[in-house]
Amino acid sequence: MGLCSIIQNSKLAEGETLSNPSVLIEAYNLGLHGGTGIATYIANLLRAVRANGYSVDGLLHSYASLQQKEAIVDEVRFHDLRNSRPSKFVTRVESNWRRGIGLPLGIRAQQLMRSGMIVDSGAAGLAATRMFDHAYVGRMFMEFSRFHFNRYGVAARLSIPGRVPNLFHATQMVPLRVVGAANVYTIHDLVPILLPYTTLDDKRFFLSAVRHLCKKADHIVTVSEKSKADIIALAGIEEKRITNTFQAISIPDNLLAITDDEVALRVRNLFGLEFQEYFLFCGALEPKKNVSRLINAYAASGSKHPLVIAGPLGWEYQADLDRINDDRFTNWTMSNNTISRHRKVRHLNYLPYAHLIVLMRGARALLFPSLYEGFGLPVLEAMTLGTPVITSTAGSLREVTGDAGILVDPLDTDALQKAIEDVDADEALRAELSRRGRNQSKKFSAEAYQRRVADLYKSILG
Repeated sequence: MGLCSIIQNSKLAEGETLSNPSVLIEAYNLGLHGGTGIATYIANLLRAVRANGYSVDGLLHSYASLQQKEAIVDEVRFHDLRNSRPSKFVTRVESNWRRGIGLPLGIRAQQLMRSGMIVDSGAAGLAATRMFDHAYVGRMFMEFSRFHFNRYGVAARLSIPGRVPNLFHATQMVPLRVVGAANVYTIHDLVPILLPYTTLDDKRFFLSAVRHLCKKADHIVTVSEKSKADIIALAGIEEKRITNTFQAISIPDNLLAITDDEVALRVRNLFGLEFQEYFLFCGALEPKKNVSRLINAYAASGSKHPLVIAGPLGWEYQADLDRINDDRFTNWTMSNNTISRHRKVRHLNYLPYAHLIVLMRGARALLFPSLYEGFGLPVLEAMTLGTPVITSTAGSLREVTGDAGILVDPLDTDALQKAIEDVDADEALRAELSRRGRNQSKKFSAEAYQRRVADLYKSILG
């Protein structure tokens, strides 16, 4: 979701050095094309940790094996396009071998040279290597650590050449541990367990890993009170060993400073839309996002304002895509003897972050009736921008939204329809939701998040 602009704000200034204590952040998701919610989480965590005076290194993923014979060769191999996917040998042979024997010697990460010679094209992988004081690469650590855990029921050892960080923070549920460091794991939510029909995760691995990490970790982090309660109920972890830090967003000042007139011009030029004359959904097309019910409710509302679905194709998306492309949502108009085709429901795939923020800022309202969210970043982004929000009572969305949005049962299409009708027809209501949203978003500011992370790390490291 356009992580490069977020990553730029997290860079270490040229020549800047930071003293210990040191933190190693697992940053697998920063290298994924288009970014993910966890990638946004990593970028915000990095800023908060650095602002609290820690030195911060990153653990990145590679399919290629780095030989450390010539640093520039390894740097090129890491950024080679072929390193974005496993080779046939890895897929067919090595993976089967690792499933059998795991990682008895652990994973030894290699430090990645950053020569500055590679041309910056805005690729997420290159930007990610520049975020940290030192970038380390662990070959296939996500896949192999899972194989090891499934084989032995314990986390694989991770070693860093020449140093041991004071704290290792895994930003997702990866069974790795650094001997001699405090090992901290973020569990964002329990969606694979609570909504097993909405994900393709290995449920047996997920359940076993949650219970193991909650037993063995120095601390567990999560992002909402709802997720915290779910994890305590499932894993039986003591409340003092799990902390909810919530999340934060950091929209660049230049995007926040754009005037309404400029936003109107951009949404017209970029998307052919009119300022505050369309509804918006942001997120991947996948079962938990509840897109089909959203489209049904929107259609029943009779709104004349189009619905824009902005987000990549996830999985099990065909039914949603068919609904979006239904001919019932096509209008025809004639102007100057020219017949034009207009769609009332439109799908926009991957967008650069700046374009997504402009699109959200210009929307009449954000519609986000998810079946479950561990946090719900689009809701926070919309409130920060002053865009009215209609969202779900499920998961953590009530916590994030407070009284600043209209909340509905995500299974109640009639209630969602009425919410759309009310917001569509009432300008005063939209203005009030915009005001409340801006106030509510302050609870999740970068400064508040920084303080919560500071308290967390201090409680762990002393």
